[in-house]
Amino acid sequence: MAKDGSTAAADGTTAGSGDVARSLELLWGGGERPSRGPKPGLTLDRIVTAAVAVADAEGLPAVSMRRLSTELGTGTMSLYRYVPGKAELLDLMLDRVLGEPLSAEPDRPAGADGTPGDWRVAIDAMAHTYLDNLRRHPWLLKINQARTVLGPSALRGLELALSALRSMGLRDPELIGVIITVNSFAEGLARTQGDAAEAVAQTGLSDEQFWDSQRPYLERAMLSGAYPMMAGMSEDTFSADFDHFEFGLQRLIAGFEALVQERTAERTADPAAEPATNRTPDPTAEPTPDLTADRT
Repeated sequence: MAKDGSTAAADGTTAGSGDVARSLELLWGGGERPSRGPKPGLTLDRIVTAAVAVADAEGLPAVSMRRLSTELGTGTMSLYRYVPGKAELLDLMLDRVLGEPLSAEPDRPAGADGTPGDWRVAIDAMAHTYLDNLRRHPWLLKINQARTVLGPSALRGLELALSALRSMGLRDPELIGVIITVNSFAEGLARTQGDAAEAVAQTGLSDEQFWDSQRPYLERAMLSGAYPMMAGMSEDTFSADFDHFEFGLQRLIAGFEALVQERTAERTADPAAEPATNRTPDPTAEPTPDLTADRT
């Protein structure tokens, strides 16, 4: 059991399963820096960088304090002076990779591209950026992020996303719903692609070889008449040339467009129906008197 009372998964892939207070100190710069003992030149930044590199190359199970000490040329105990263990290190790794897309244009909301009001461009950029990040770091798909410890990169990414989507005119919970929907869509496709690559590595069979082995059975099934819909589909139905990600993303954006139009129509018909949480307070307005103050 971790110090915060939670339990980590057996393979250490549960975010926020370590000492949450210590992770927050390290993420936000409040942790104490070792003053003696470690090899000169060893830093928390170097440790996290090495951990991400090992995870990218060999998967998260390959990341251990012993392995990192070898990569960094230092004693294992030296690492513990900087980070309590793998659970807390995982929190730092997550925030590190979440911050990678933010470094390209740190002063402008992702997807704005000169048109801050175009939330469609922002959603398109958000989805592609997240998909690319998952492809660069496939181990992200192996982590339970239900209780992620929020660091600077995670919060900055959310701030930029909300800023880019604010022009949609949706309620705050709906804006969060847009982000969750887009990220879940990208994650689902990345997981499918990652599982396919993992299957090839584990079995030694390419996708083409795998499906060719089933071809005789599938052809007989199609000729049996039991599957008329599938038998009547065109030859390019399962073509790799069809971009399922782009197709789905554009349908999502079209769905959000319909919701934005619906909300706009509602506000036009009844301006008072605008959610109070989205209204900007009027600094010149007189305070509302407390009508119950003199009642006894």
